[in-house]
Amino acid sequence: MLKPFSDKVASLAPSAIREILKFTADPEVISFAAGNPAPEAFPVETISKLSADIFAEEPINALQYSVTEGYMPLRKWLESDLRSKNMFADGDMVIVTAGAQQAIEVTAKILCNEGDVILCEDPSFIGSLNAFRSYGVKLAGVPTDKDGMLPDALEAALKANPTAKFIYTIPNFQNPTGNTTTLERRKACLELAKKYSVYILEDNPYGDLRFAGEPVPSYKSLDTDGHVLYAGTFSKVLAPGLRVGYLCGASELLAKAVVGLQTSTVHTNIWAQMLVYRFVTTVDLKEHLKRLQGIYRSKCRRMLDGLHANMPDCVTYSNPEGGLFIWATMPEKYDMNAFCTEAVKNKVAVVPGNAFLADENAVSHSFRLNFSTPTDEQLDRGTEILGQTAKRFFK
Repeated sequence: MLKPFSDKVASLAPSAIREILKFTADPEVISFAAGNPAPEAFPVETISKLSADIFAEEPINALQYSVTEGYMPLRKWLESDLRSKNMFADGDMVIVTAGAQQAIEVTAKILCNEGDVILCEDPSFIGSLNAFRSYGVKLAGVPTDKDGMLPDALEAALKANPTAKFIYTIPNFQNPTGNTTTLERRKACLELAKKYSVYILEDNPYGDLRFAGEPVPSYKSLDTDGHVLYAGTFSKVLAPGLRVGYLCGASELLAKAVVGLQTSTVHTNIWAQMLVYRFVTTVDLKEHLKRLQGIYRSKCRRMLDGLHANMPDCVTYSNPEGGLFIWATMPEKYDMNAFCTEAVKNKVAVVPGNAFLADENAVSHSFRLNFSTPTDEQLDRGTEILGQTAKRFFK
């Protein structure tokens, strides 16, 4: 019998989130399982106008092949923006990718051989974990708390995995926990990366969605030795369907990433890049982001209020200062996966926490909730149903 799959993909399983989202095809299901921006956050009229302007003024540029590195005006804008935040140094380069997901995937592509190790926060974003797994690497999860990765645990993981190529982190409003890595932790983890000669891949899709607290300097802005690669995206601040992200880091690494992209996508959608450039150069970005932050501040507070009013006291929650997610943790004596199954039977979908672990067979007692996608009515009703389900389940 013919073997249909390569070794790289034979062991890959469907995303647990995508599988759960199948249940949301039922219009009666309230989904707290997605990770999408709020529909009301999309600047539809502005995008429509800018797109029409592009096709009226330079249609051939929008429809023709372009360079892999990205649309030059957008790249120049990104360089200037990053430099203003102390995140673009002499010798750096920025390239445009198909969302941050491609920036993450191409980093593994250019740095890792099969059997190499990537250290990642435990839990972490399932999309990145699966991208890494597709290159035959080993994932080593580093325990976290509300302040980020535990430095002692990170050093132990670095000692135990001398072939580790990089540390993957989402320091702002992390997916799935919603937690933010403190400045003290960032400095400690960066020093360990330097000590053990490994890169840090800083993934920051949610950083502009801070609606409480004070901003924390990025790993990239703290780095003086070229140890940090920085992945950003316009998916959460403009529209994910555009698939425009970027990767910034030392030129010698980014030049190889360009070659890596040429073997897959040739270049990111050029029309979308042109649209993003026109948006960031013609729209008041501060006011746009302020509007988004207001939307997510209100939605987060509404979900937390609903959870506190309806869920048993034994369940605890993260208290994010931005982003899209809340992490709920239940007592260890209960079966979290069974609870998630019971919840979706009662028409509320959440994501089991073990979907986000480096070790797919590890046990989790947490689950992820998304507050950005549901309507206010769904947030109220969904937390009520979830609370009723939990009270019956925890008897």
